[in-house]
Amino acid sequence: MNQGICYLVGAGPGDIGLVTLKAKACLEKADVLIYDALANPELLSWVPGHCEKINAGKRAAKHILKQEETNDLIVRKTQEGKTVVRLKGGDPMIFGRGGEEAAELAEAGVQYEIVPGISSAIAGPAYAGIPVTHRDHCSMLTLFTGHEDPTKGETSLDYDQLAKTPGTKVFLMGVKRMGEICSTLLDKGADPNTPIALTRWATTGRQSTVTGTLSTIADVVIKANFKSPAVAVIGEVVKEREKINWFEESRPLLGKRIVVTRTRQQAGQMSKLLGEIGADVLEIPTIQITEPDNMPQFLEFVADVHKYDWLIFTSPNGVHRFFKEFFQKYSDARSIGGVKIAAIGPGTRSAIAEYRLGTDLLPKKYVAEGLVEAFSHEQIENQTILWVKAKESRDVISEGLGKQGAIVDICLAYQSVPVTDDPTGNFTRFQEEGADVITFTSASTAENFFAMQPDIPEGCQIASIGPITSDALTQHGYAPQIESKESTIPAFVNTIKEALT
Repeated sequence: MNQGICYLVGAGPGDIGLVTLKAKACLEKADVLIYDALANPELLSWVPGHCEKINAGKRAAKHILKQEETNDLIVRKTQEGKTVVRLKGGDPMIFGRGGEEAAELAEAGVQYEIVPGISSAIAGPAYAGIPVTHRDHCSMLTLFTGHEDPTKGETSLDYDQLAKTPGTKVFLMGVKRMGEICSTLLDKGADPNTPIALTRWATTGRQSTVTGTLSTIADVVIKANFKSPAVAVIGEVVKEREKINWFEESRPLLGKRIVVTRTRQQAGQMSKLLGEIGADVLEIPTIQITEPDNMPQFLEFVADVHKYDWLIFTSPNGVHRFFKEFFQKYSDARSIGGVKIAAIGPGTRSAIAEYRLGTDLLPKKYVAEGLVEAFSHEQIENQTILWVKAKESRDVISEGLGKQGAIVDICLAYQSVPVTDDPTGNFTRFQEEGADVITFTSASTAENFFAMQPDIPEGCQIASIGPITSDALTQHGYAPQIESKESTIPAFVNTIKEALT
């Protein structure tokens, strides 16, 4: 049996861009993933299809598995010869009980590695515009947990020393005990006017920050209904936030929750663009891309592409599926011959450009009807055309070009099947917490999303990338309030931003 290995991996503070390259490499080879609630759910999409995913919970007082059960689980799965990833929010060795888990693995005699992550103790203040060290204020940093009750008889924290220690103090997991913590520090001699800031859901589109002093922050937390998870910073460095509050002030959609319906395999340019302007993006996979029913026929079309006058692509998925098989067959891009290439829109053209090929025809309107119109200005009578498409695509192109005298062969490169589970947990979160906007980039995403029978919360707006998608949404009884001015992802994101600001 192969020797197993367990990676204790830090998932970072929330922003998926802050995950380390080594963490990503570990996830991509995992046989078993055991993850906490505070890990970004999109990380679950980085594991292979065969990976067993186990939610260990571990958020505040809500634990799906007890720590002892988690310890037993990671040891047992590793002993089975599996590659196990234990994914923990932030850094596994900073209030993450990673040391305990590593000790269990070591005692069991199994192989393991520790992969550090960026802790929210550092990232949270940084994203709130608060440097934890600063030449004008301090050169010392103290970290402690707020999870312990300072009023209990035996606390492992020395509040006498904490109150007297100079420099910045950062504590995690203390929102519920904010009153007790601050009162204890004040009782031990801390200055009541010492600035303090709390940042929740740091580095994500849900980030928010409240500030006060040791004597006022407990009331501020209650008044703002401020809840965990949050990181607290105590010290004069909090004053720097007035000058360098770079994250919360510069993102127009911060605090707006936007659902992005998509294929299971695609992380999505749209999510990235929305995230860059502050949106709290919920990616909900509604479609899974699978091989076509007749794979031999698809491969035959790919092999014979050089025999055609035109090659049409109507989606990036089609482009990537086609050229994956093309370069399995041919080692030289020139084997494609003299075929001209048409794309339905800029996104598809960009996908073609990834293979160092140009696009000869792009319509003014990025829909099937627009492509048919664009071909009407070409001489295609009796010319052969290979249309690479999804099984579910409308027949507008083949019918329209056939009327223009072209000979069109339909090359089914893939098919879209509905996603029936909730691989990221984001559909459940949407049902529990709602959203400001739900976005749709195709009729099929609309079809499959509503097949999941969602409860659409009152006030949630429906956004469509274009008229074809809008028609599909209207058929489901949800005429969109937002429709993109142009059927491209950048234009769609800009339209949403204009509608919400």
